[in-house]
Amino acid sequence: MQQSASHDRPDIRSVSRVVRGMPATDGAGVELTRVIGQPAMPMLDPFLLLDAFRSDRPDDYIAGFPPHPHRGFETVTYLLAGRMQHKDNAGHEGVIEPGGIQWMTAGRGIVHSEMPQQQAGLLEGFQLWVNLPAKHKMDAPAYQEHAVGAIPVETRDSGIRVKVIAGVTQNGTRGPVVQPLTEPLYLDVELPPGQVFTERLPVGHNAFCYAIDGQVLADDADGNAVTLQRDDLAVLSHGTLVTLRSGGLGARCLLIAGRPLNEPVARGGPFVMNTKAEVRQAYDDYAAGLF
Repeated sequence: MQQSASHDRPDIRSVSRVVRGMPATDGAGVELTRVIGQPAMPMLDPFLLLDAFRSDRPDDYIAGFPPHPHRGFETVTYLLAGRMQHKDNAGHEGVIEPGGIQWMTAGRGIVHSEMPQQQAGLLEGFQLWVNLPAKHKMDAPAYQEHAVGAIPVETRDSGIRVKVIAGVTQNGTRGPVVQPLTEPLYLDVELPPGQVFTERLPVGHNAFCYAIDGQVLADDADGNAVTLQRDDLAVLSHGTLVTLRSGGLGARCLLIAGRPLNEPVARGGPFVMNTKAEVRQAYDDYAAGLF
């Protein structure tokens, strides 16, 4: 099955490139797959990083992410399996359960930890970093946390399920996370075998599809089918309509979009600002205990 080439349909979002996740280690030795934030894709404005972690070997994750600082952006943790405890230096503490989301705005500065609450079993999930505009990088830290029961699931024809974490689908299902600064859409899409999923995305947003399981098929600009396997990310062209198809074993993927900020980005480890001087100031402030 082929769609019309996207140059004939400028509203169609096609696959512009595919990036394969690469093995990486972060925190105190957590094994993960880095998809955004690696040499092949340093960022996709406003998205700064996408890490996937998936292991039933405790040695891969048990050391977790001990206390560390952030400033200037948001961290989004979404768990599919396992339990993760988080604490920060402002007294905020809780546990992310399977299917739950934590959308943390680091703002002007926070020190937090993320530690697995299990000694065995599968731990699977994602962490996405979303940039903040310059005039909001020094906002007060804030959280949007939602358990699985608070996240709506939209059921479409042929058993397609769409978990709506942020934004609004074309059918009007609204996720609990709201962030007007980047207007994100964050969908977890499950397709039974051989099904077709279509969604309207905001025309100016940057967007990507990340394959979690199975085979996800989408077309490139010439109408040729591109197959995404687990840990493949497809950057989507600009437009409105995206169409995804599943292979014979079904598929699961993340479909994520956000409004680009089009601002300079200066990174320094856990800090993301607009200039190198602001990154140096973040290090100085952290060393002085001002977070």
